[in-house]
Amino acid sequence: MSDRGRFPIHPWSIVETELDLSELARTESLFALSNGHIGLRANLDEGEPFGIPGTYLNSFFEERPLPYAEAGYGFPETGQTVVDVTNGKLIRLMVDDSPFDLRYGKLLSHVRTLDLRTGLLNREADWVSPAGKQVRVRSNRLVSFTQRSIAAIEYIVEAVDQPVRIVLQSELVANEAQPVLTRDPRKAAALASPLEPVSHDVDGHGVVLVHRTKQSQLMLATGMAHVVEATSRHEIDVDAREEWARTTIICELQPGESLRLIKYVGYGWSALRSHTAIRDQVAAALDAAKFLGWDGLVEQQRTTLDDFWDAADVEITGNDELQQAIRFALFHVMQAGIRAEGRAIPSKGLTGPGYDGHTFWDTEGFVLPPLTYTMPHAAADALRWRHSTLDLAKARATELGLGGAAFPWRTIRGQECSAYWPAGTAAFHINADVALAVERLFTAQGDVEFLDDVGLELLIETARLWATLGHFGPDAHWHVDGVTGPDEYSAIVDDNVFTNLAAARNLRAAARLSRLRPATAARLGVGEQEIGLWDLCADAVHIEWDDRLGVHPQSAKFTGHEVWDFEAWQDRYPLLLNAPYFDLYRKQVVKQADLVLAMHWFGEAFTDEQKARNVDYYERITVRDSSLSACTQAVMAAEVGHLDLAYRYAQEAALIDLLDLHHNTSDGLHMASLGGAWIALVEGFGGLRQSGSMLSLRPALPAALERMCFSVRWQGVRLRAEVTHDSVTLSVHDGPDALITLLVDGETVDVDADAPVTLGLKSRTPLLPTPTQPIGREPMNVEER
Repeated sequence: MSDRGRFPIHPWSIVETELDLSELARTESLFALSNGHIGLRANLDEGEPFGIPGTYLNSFFEERPLPYAEAGYGFPETGQTVVDVTNGKLIRLMVDDSPFDLRYGKLLSHVRTLDLRTGLLNREADWVSPAGKQVRVRSNRLVSFTQRSIAAIEYIVEAVDQPVRIVLQSELVANEAQPVLTRDPRKAAALASPLEPVSHDVDGHGVVLVHRTKQSQLMLATGMAHVVEATSRHEIDVDAREEWARTTIICELQPGESLRLIKYVGYGWSALRSHTAIRDQVAAALDAAKFLGWDGLVEQQRTTLDDFWDAADVEITGNDELQQAIRFALFHVMQAGIRAEGRAIPSKGLTGPGYDGHTFWDTEGFVLPPLTYTMPHAAADALRWRHSTLDLAKARATELGLGGAAFPWRTIRGQECSAYWPAGTAAFHINADVALAVERLFTAQGDVEFLDDVGLELLIETARLWATLGHFGPDAHWHVDGVTGPDEYSAIVDDNVFTNLAAARNLRAAARLSRLRPATAARLGVGEQEIGLWDLCADAVHIEWDDRLGVHPQSAKFTGHEVWDFEAWQDRYPLLLNAPYFDLYRKQVVKQADLVLAMHWFGEAFTDEQKARNVDYYERITVRDSSLSACTQAVMAAEVGHLDLAYRYAQEAALIDLLDLHHNTSDGLHMASLGGAWIALVEGFGGLRQSGSMLSLRPALPAALERMCFSVRWQGVRLRAEVTHDSVTLSVHDGPDALITLLVDGETVDVDADAPVTLGLKSRTPLLPTPTQPIGREPMNVEER
């Protein structure tokens, strides 16, 4: 059966109508559940067969040495890898003497549904054992948004046509066997049985196992408790050892009778607290979950999602597949951040082991924008995590001979974990990405407490790095040399336009907000002389320009390089796996939006004509070997009037995992691209920007869409915009006194709660014809696939 047949399109759910065992790893990612603290891959309840087993706790990792052929000063020596912690999902089933294993017997039907409105993963299976006994198995799984430490499973077994003896084994298993996912023996060794036993406790309320990682010395507690409902006689037995615990339920079922099990699983970890404290915390969480009950957890889940969708939903008329995809994307972005609370948001969320569970600039650049406007507390939490690592970033800057703070390119707990020094050492734009996220959040939500607590210090310390990294040249311009920008097919370049503009924006924001909050700035040691230096650097920033071509070179001398032979390499993408980096570095070939991203984030620095010419030039040499690119290309294609091209890029960003476009969804979902789906639609077709202290919209729809509605939170108000080809209707829905003043197509508009405001839209005519892309790298056309 085709993908479209197995995954029919529904507006509010992802449904798999037939199980394909060869696709298990992919669907384990698609149906993963998380609350930002706990992450459960969608492994089958009985545990086997599996693609990649996975239960993750945010920032729970093991250390491993980093490999170098030749070491150098400042190279990170230790890596961090996310750990598959104790598995609490397991519920094994015996039907008489036959294990419920879908590789045996006869599977009559198997349907899984991820409900985006309830947050539940539902599974329904009808199975006949090798001995001819038919049972119907139904399960519902959740990771609680309100009870941070709790996951829960409802598991129901029904006898269909004959009496059967049912044995359920609900388990906790530590140090699960892992498939070989890496050739690096250091990483493999770190992940082989990473958990050492500390204690195991059994009482009338449940079981708690406590383990500790071997190298990072993090303490983990995992517990389970149960409620059993059966009309017939049943027996329960509990046992535990160092690496496993098991609750066994036995009963006889007549046809039509069922056994219902509610399993509560609790998780907790700490680098500081004692094992008894963590054990007791998990036991208490389990007691609280049982007190609330399954129905209470389900009701809280629905209430949380109702509030989220009221502020976050994007409604589309004209493309049902894109409608489903944008809600899928927003659901997973929400899951990744809703209860992270002082932890990072990894690039894969908690859906898989990809990228070792690391956080990159993806978070601030692509995940935090939708969270800022839909769930701002989660964006603030992510930035509070960055602030919690500030001492490590300052130490890294000192090690590199710089002032301020140098945030890591990739990390779990704040230390640099990249063994690739052109990124780990030279991609300083991560600092400005963090700073822009701070500025964006404060402008959108006006949270002065956040600014005083963490935001201004992040701006100040990142500005201090730029003030020591950049320099004034003979031309009196301020330059930043020897850095790596967003495009990883260029490295160690001078005057990367994105980096220079990002640094200038960082410096100006630090100066402006230090003047706004002088007491906080003084507490952080900032005086007018330092502020004046920041302004001076920002005002004198050098921006590359090519008079001959009439475009901005991505970095110094970039447009003078030889153009990559795209025709010769058309069948060998991604290039990073097939071409030597030194050759990529000296040619005009772009992995992902870089100069185009600069126009998106810092649009005020470019004229409309420059944007049009730059889009035209860089479309022809950008190969999108990164999932970070399609959303930005969608936004800028829309801004310069190529709406149909933007539409194709938007679909690519939104469908990256549902269609497995990069063939690696099995390792976990692409959180940046999922956040980018919202960016492509709301910032692309909605034209959402921050213009100074005001919200700005410039809507325009592609021909394929008839209508789009979206909502954003702005300064305590929920604004709803309904866009058609001819008009936009604006309304607020956050109380009778709600009022917002914004720009629409450059005109100031007031919207209050009394009545919606409908405005006509200006047409958007492109200055240049629609550009082409490198051969074989055209954006996906969903209708033609």
